[in-house]
Amino acid sequence: MSDPFAPLLEEIVVLARRAGEAIMGHYRAHCAAPVMPDRKADGSPVTIADHASEAVLLETLRRLTPDIPILSEEQAAKGVKTDLSGGTYWCVDPLDGTKEYVNRTDEFTICVAGMRDYRPVFGVLHAPALGLTFGGSSAAGARRFESNGKSAPIAARPAPKQPVALLSRSHGGGGKEDQFLAREGIGERRAMGSAVKFGLIAAGEADLYVRFGPTCEWDTAAGQAVLEAAGGRVLGLDGTVLSYGKPDFLNAGFVARGKN
Repeated sequence: MSDPFAPLLEEIVVLARRAGEAIMGHYRAHCAAPVMPDRKADGSPVTIADHASEAVLLETLRRLTPDIPILSEEQAAKGVKTDLSGGTYWCVDPLDGTKEYVNRTDEFTICVAGMRDYRPVFGVLHAPALGLTFGGSSAAGARRFESNGKSAPIAARPAPKQPVALLSRSHGGGGKEDQFLAREGIGERRAMGSAVKFGLIAAGEADLYVRFGPTCEWDTAAGQAVLEAAGGRVLGLDGTVLSYGKPDFLNAGFVARGKN
Protein backbone atom coordinates (compact mmCIF):
# COMPACT_ATOMS: atom_id res chain seq x y z
CA MET A 1 0.00 0.00 0.00
CA SER A 2 1.40 3.41 -0.96
CA ASP A 3 1.70 6.10 1.71
CA PRO A 4 -1.70 7.86 1.82
CA PHE A 5 -0.49 10.66 4.09
CA ALA A 6 2.73 12.24 2.76
CA PRO A 7 1.10 13.79 -0.37
CA LEU A 8 -1.39 15.58 1.89
CA LEU A 9 1.07 17.60 3.98
CA GLU A 10 0.24 21.01 2.50
CA GLU A 11 -3.49 20.32 2.68
CA ILE A 12 -3.32 19.20 6.30
CA VAL A 13 -1.32 22.31 7.22
CA VAL A 14 -4.09 24.44 5.67
CA LEU A 15 -6.69 22.35 7.50
CA ALA A 16 -4.93 22.73 10.86
CA ARG A 17 -4.85 26.47 10.34
CA ARG A 18 -8.57 26.51 9.61
CA ALA A 19 -9.15 24.60 12.85
CA GLY A 20 -6.88 27.14 14.54
CA GLU A 21 -9.05 29.99 13.26
CA ALA A 22 -12.09 28.28 14.79
CA ILE A 23 -10.27 28.03 18.13
CA MET A 24 -9.02 31.62 18.03
CA GLY A 25 -12.51 32.95 17.39
CA HIS A 26 -13.55 31.56 20.76
CA TYR A 27 -10.23 32.49 22.38
CA ARG A 28 -10.59 36.15 21.43
CA ALA A 29 -14.23 36.15 22.50
CA HIS A 30 -13.12 35.19 26.01
CA CYS A 31 -10.62 38.05 26.38
CA ALA A 32 -12.84 39.88 28.85
CA ALA A 33 -14.23 36.87 30.70
CA PRO A 34 -12.77 33.60 32.01
CA VAL A 35 -13.38 30.38 30.12
CA MET A 36 -15.65 28.01 32.02
CA PRO A 37 -14.78 24.52 30.79
CA ASP A 38 -16.93 21.43 31.04
CA ARG A 39 -15.49 18.21 32.47
CA LYS A 40 -15.22 14.89 30.70
CA ALA A 41 -15.70 11.54 32.40
CA ASP A 42 -11.99 11.40 33.31
CA GLY A 43 -12.13 14.86 34.90
CA SER A 44 -10.13 16.62 32.18
CA PRO A 45 -11.43 19.95 30.85
CA VAL A 46 -13.13 20.45 27.50
CA THR A 47 -14.37 23.68 25.92
CA ILE A 48 -16.47 24.80 22.99
CA ALA A 49 -13.19 25.48 21.18
CA ASP A 50 -12.19 21.79 21.40
CA HIS A 51 -15.45 20.81 19.73
CA ALA A 52 -15.26 23.57 17.11
CA SER A 53 -11.76 22.52 16.07
CA GLU A 54 -12.74 18.85 15.96
CA ALA A 55 -15.74 19.59 13.72
CA VAL A 56 -13.51 21.36 11.19
CA LEU A 57 -10.90 18.59 11.22
CA LEU A 58 -13.31 15.66 10.96
CA GLU A 59 -15.35 17.12 8.12
CA THR A 60 -12.32 17.69 5.90
CA LEU A 61 -10.44 14.50 6.80
CA ARG A 62 -13.54 12.46 5.98
CA ARG A 63 -13.81 14.21 2.62
CA LEU A 64 -10.10 13.92 1.77
CA THR A 65 -9.66 10.31 2.87
CA PRO A 66 -13.08 8.64 3.20
CA ASP A 67 -11.53 5.19 3.58
CA ILE A 68 -9.19 6.09 6.45
CA PRO A 69 -10.71 5.90 9.95
CA ILE A 70 -10.22 8.77 12.39
CA LEU A 71 -9.40 8.45 16.08
CA SER A 72 -10.14 11.85 17.63
CA GLU A 73 -9.97 12.78 21.30
CA GLU A 74 -13.41 14.26 21.83
CA GLN A 75 -15.13 11.55 19.82
CA ALA A 76 -13.32 8.93 21.90
CA ALA A 77 -14.33 10.75 25.10
CA LYS A 78 -17.96 10.43 24.00
CA GLY A 79 -17.53 6.67 23.62
CA VAL A 80 -17.48 6.68 19.81
CA LYS A 81 -15.75 3.47 18.70
CA THR A 82 -13.33 3.56 15.77
CA ASP A 83 -12.19 0.44 13.93
CA LEU A 84 -8.40 0.65 13.99
CA SER A 85 -7.82 -2.98 13.10
CA GLY A 86 -6.07 -2.13 9.84
CA GLY A 87 -3.40 -0.10 11.62
CA THR A 88 -3.78 2.84 9.20
CA TYR A 89 -5.76 5.77 10.58
CA TRP A 90 -5.73 9.43 11.53
CA CYS A 91 -4.98 10.23 15.18
CA VAL A 92 -6.24 13.69 16.09
CA ASP A 93 -6.14 15.99 19.09
CA PRO A 94 -8.22 19.02 18.09
CA LEU A 95 -6.93 21.14 20.98
CA ASP A 96 -3.97 19.80 22.89
CA GLY A 97 -3.39 21.89 25.99
CA THR A 98 -6.94 22.76 26.99
CA LYS A 99 -5.64 23.87 30.40
CA GLU A 100 -3.36 26.32 28.61
CA TYR A 101 -6.31 27.57 26.58
CA VAL A 102 -8.34 28.08 29.73
CA ASN A 103 -5.43 29.77 31.51
CA ARG A 104 -4.68 31.93 28.45
CA THR A 105 -0.98 31.06 28.14
CA ASP A 106 -1.31 30.81 24.30
CA GLU A 107 0.44 27.41 24.46
CA PHE A 108 -2.12 25.10 22.88
CA THR A 109 -1.75 23.04 19.74
CA ILE A 110 -3.76 21.24 17.06
CA CYS A 111 -2.28 17.79 16.44
CA VAL A 112 -2.98 15.67 13.36
CA ALA A 113 -1.08 12.41 12.89
CA GLY A 114 -1.18 9.77 10.18
CA MET A 115 -0.63 6.23 11.47
CA ARG A 116 0.71 3.25 9.49
CA ASP A 117 1.00 -0.16 11.17
CA TYR A 118 0.15 1.60 14.45
CA ARG A 119 3.15 3.93 14.09
CA PRO A 120 3.05 7.72 13.61
CA VAL A 121 4.56 8.36 10.17
CA PHE A 122 3.03 11.78 9.43
CA GLY A 123 2.29 14.74 11.63
CA VAL A 124 1.21 18.38 11.69
CA LEU A 125 1.43 20.59 14.77
CA HIS A 126 -0.19 24.04 14.69
CA ALA A 127 -0.09 26.41 17.66
CA PRO A 128 -2.39 29.20 16.43
CA ALA A 129 -1.85 31.73 19.23
CA LEU A 130 1.93 31.38 18.91
CA GLY A 131 1.95 31.40 15.10
CA LEU A 132 3.96 28.17 14.95
CA THR A 133 3.34 25.36 12.46
CA PHE A 134 5.45 22.24 12.00
CA GLY A 135 4.85 19.26 9.77
CA GLY A 136 6.61 16.24 8.42
CA SER A 137 6.61 12.60 7.47
CA SER A 138 8.97 9.67 7.47
CA ALA A 139 8.91 9.88 3.68
CA ALA A 140 9.69 13.57 3.22
CA GLY A 141 11.39 14.94 6.33
CA ALA A 142 10.22 17.83 8.53
CA ARG A 143 9.43 21.47 7.77
CA ARG A 144 8.40 24.70 9.49
CA PHE A 145 5.54 26.48 7.76
CA GLU A 146 5.26 30.27 7.79
CA SER A 147 2.06 32.29 7.67
CA ASN A 148 2.99 33.62 4.19
CA GLY A 149 2.74 30.11 2.76
CA LYS A 150 6.47 29.48 2.57
CA SER A 151 8.17 26.61 4.36
CA ALA A 152 11.71 25.48 5.09
CA PRO A 153 13.29 22.19 6.17
CA ILE A 154 14.07 21.74 9.86
CA ALA A 155 16.31 19.30 11.66
CA ALA A 156 16.82 18.34 15.27
CA ARG A 157 20.26 19.28 16.59
CA PRO A 158 22.86 17.20 18.40
CA ALA A 159 22.59 17.92 22.12
CA PRO A 160 25.02 20.61 23.29
CA LYS A 161 27.06 20.24 26.49
CA GLN A 162 24.26 21.90 28.44
CA PRO A 163 21.02 20.81 26.76
CA VAL A 164 17.79 22.79 26.87
CA ALA A 165 14.85 20.89 28.35
CA LEU A 166 11.22 21.74 27.68
CA LEU A 167 8.98 20.79 30.60
CA SER A 168 5.23 20.54 30.92
CA ARG A 169 3.74 23.70 32.38
CA SER A 170 0.71 21.93 33.86
CA HIS A 171 2.01 18.40 34.55
CA GLY A 172 5.33 18.60 36.37
CA GLY A 173 7.14 15.38 37.21
CA GLY A 174 8.38 16.43 40.65
CA GLY A 175 11.40 14.75 42.17
CA LYS A 176 11.72 12.10 39.45
CA GLU A 177 11.87 14.80 36.82
CA ASP A 178 14.50 16.76 38.74
CA GLN A 179 16.67 13.67 39.16
CA PHE A 180 16.37 12.78 35.49
CA LEU A 181 17.31 16.28 34.34
CA ALA A 182 20.25 16.39 36.72
CA ARG A 183 21.60 13.16 35.18
CA GLU A 184 21.18 14.67 31.72
CA GLY A 185 23.25 17.74 32.65
CA ILE A 186 20.48 20.12 31.61
CA GLY A 187 21.63 23.72 31.33
CA GLU A 188 18.26 25.43 30.88
CA ARG A 189 14.67 24.51 31.70
CA ARG A 190 11.70 26.07 29.95
CA ALA A 191 8.13 25.42 31.04
CA MET A 192 5.68 25.21 28.15
CA GLY A 193 2.31 23.69 27.49
CA SER A 194 1.12 21.25 24.83
CA ALA A 195 2.70 19.25 22.02
CA VAL A 196 4.32 22.29 20.41
CA LYS A 197 7.38 21.23 22.44
CA PHE A 198 7.99 18.40 19.96
CA GLY A 199 8.09 20.91 17.14
CA LEU A 200 10.63 23.13 18.88
CA ILE A 201 12.94 20.17 19.43
CA ALA A 202 12.45 19.16 15.78
CA ALA A 203 13.46 22.69 14.76
CA GLY A 204 16.67 22.53 16.81
CA GLU A 205 15.53 25.11 19.37
CA ALA A 206 15.61 22.71 22.33
CA ASP A 207 16.94 19.24 23.06
CA LEU A 208 14.75 17.22 25.38
CA TYR A 209 11.19 16.84 26.66
CA VAL A 210 10.51 14.32 29.42
CA ARG A 211 7.10 13.37 30.76
CA PHE A 212 6.64 11.11 33.77
CA GLY A 213 2.87 11.23 33.98
CA PRO A 214 0.44 9.51 31.62
CA THR A 215 -0.61 10.93 28.27
CA CYS A 216 -2.94 9.72 25.55
CA GLU A 217 -1.87 8.56 22.12
CA TRP A 218 -3.37 11.62 20.41
CA ASP A 219 -1.17 13.81 22.67
CA THR A 220 2.06 12.36 21.28
CA ALA A 221 1.45 10.88 17.82
CA ALA A 222 1.74 14.01 15.66
CA GLY A 223 4.64 15.39 17.67
CA GLN A 224 6.48 12.10 17.50
CA ALA A 225 6.04 11.94 13.72
CA VAL A 226 7.38 15.47 13.24
CA LEU A 227 10.32 14.96 15.59
CA GLU A 228 11.32 11.63 14.08
CA ALA A 229 11.05 13.14 10.59
CA ALA A 230 13.52 15.80 11.79
CA GLY A 231 16.00 13.18 13.02
CA GLY A 232 14.97 13.02 16.67
CA ARG A 233 13.32 10.22 18.58
CA VAL A 234 10.66 9.48 21.19
CA LEU A 235 11.00 6.50 23.53
CA GLY A 236 9.38 5.26 26.70
CA LEU A 237 11.21 5.89 29.97
CA ASP A 238 12.40 2.28 29.80
CA GLY A 239 13.94 2.84 26.37
CA THR A 240 11.27 0.96 24.43
CA VAL A 241 9.37 2.31 21.44
CA LEU A 242 5.99 3.86 22.27
CA SER A 243 3.15 1.64 21.13
CA TYR A 244 -0.12 2.84 19.62
CA GLY A 245 -3.56 1.37 19.13
CA LYS A 246 -3.80 0.29 22.76
CA PRO A 247 -7.31 -0.46 24.10
CA ASP A 248 -7.27 2.49 26.51
CA PHE A 249 -5.07 4.75 24.31
CA LEU A 250 -2.92 5.59 27.34
CA ASN A 251 0.85 6.11 27.22
CA ALA A 252 3.19 5.76 30.14
CA GLY A 253 6.03 8.28 30.50
CA PHE A 254 8.37 9.12 27.61
CA VAL A 255 11.45 11.08 26.58
CA ALA A 256 11.59 13.08 23.36
CA ARG A 257 15.09 13.98 22.18
CA GLY A 258 16.89 15.66 19.33
CA LYS A 259 19.83 13.95 17.65
CA ASN A 260 22.31 12.12 19.86
